[in-house]
Amino acid sequence: MSPTDHDELPLPDYDHLSAGELEHRIRSLSEGDVERLIRYEREHADRAHVVTLLTARLRQLEAGSPQSPGSTQPPTGPRGEPGGSPVTPATSPQPYHPPPHGTPDQAARPKGNRF
Repeated sequence: MSPTDHDELPLPDYDHLSAGELEHRIRSLSEGDVERLIRYEREHADRAHVVTLLTARLRQLEAGSPQSPGSTQPPTGPRGEPGGSPVTPATSPQPYHPPPHGTPDQAARPKGNRF
């Protein structure tokens, strides 16, 4: 078995994908492509959860599971603005500290039949 080169991988950004992203991106790969990723993973990082994920997908393909029409390329376009909340001090509610027993409108009552 010859070492798998990074340039031969079907996913150009494979080394930067999390397991969650990888799970969705491998749906459009063929059996040969998944086998190539398994070989590359075992030769390099050898992350157990990624090998398990890839092996499970390979078994699905061998059992006749169809390939997804999705793309192996990373998504393009703007990524939204990082952080920031539309809440400002002007739009925040006033702090509310309820009394420990009852409400201010109701007088406390003695327990039981004590007077």
